[in-house]
Amino acid sequence: MEFSNITNNDYSIGNPQSRDMSTRAFGIEKQSFDIIESEIGSHGYIDNEWAVVRRVIHATADFDFAKKDRIIFHEKAIESAFLAFSKKSFVVTDVEMVLHGINKKSLLDLNLTGVCLINDPQLKEISKKSNKTRSELAMQKAADKINSGIVIIGNAPTALYELISMIKEKKTSPLLVIGIPVGFVSAVESKIDLSKMDVPYITNIGRKGGSSAASSIINSLMLLYSTRRSKTQT
Repeated sequence: MEFSNITNNDYSIGNPQSRDMSTRAFGIEKQSFDIIESEIGSHGYIDNEWAVVRRVIHATADFDFAKKDRIIFHEKAIESAFLAFSKKSFVVTDVEMVLHGINKKSLLDLNLTGVCLINDPQLKEISKKSNKTRSELAMQKAADKINSGIVIIGNAPTALYELISMIKEKKTSPLLVIGIPVGFVSAVESKIDLSKMDVPYITNIGRKGGSSAASSIINSLMLLYSTRRSKTQT
């Protein structure tokens, strides 16, 4: 199939020029989204939410994220993400894999700073002495950056539990929590606890999640914000 003449009316994915992509690469992505649309059919998400869910499916090839392991949005989640972007907030991740998956051009364009402290040299010894995971300790150490920022947790339920405790104890107050840890121990339970919090969040039901899902959520939100901002400026 030839992609060079593909046009796009979907503002949620931008265009090849704004994203610094070849028309072929952009066309392949758009075709993938068209396949997702045709296979999912009706889904019940509103436009901006669906743009996020669709990109998660694109990153994982897992249609369950729109079905039994569906993604859940706090009513102010997208609004809060956009506010954080406008404030040029920090974007804090639980593990390096999530940070590596975040689109660096989008971070640069929006003047955002990605942070992951799990490999801080001090945390390894503290982890052994305190019997806490490094991801828990990394959340504690990043408290000032988390405040009025965005936190993305894709792997470590212990990091999500620690973050929830920090919020309850008013040690920090993020504008958005993307909590989608994957796993068998406490992943389901930590996400249920997040969904009960009075803080803007994006999470999902079940054991699934992970780095690619987590980074695709923030990538989609940044792209939504950038394309909407471009439209208002023209």
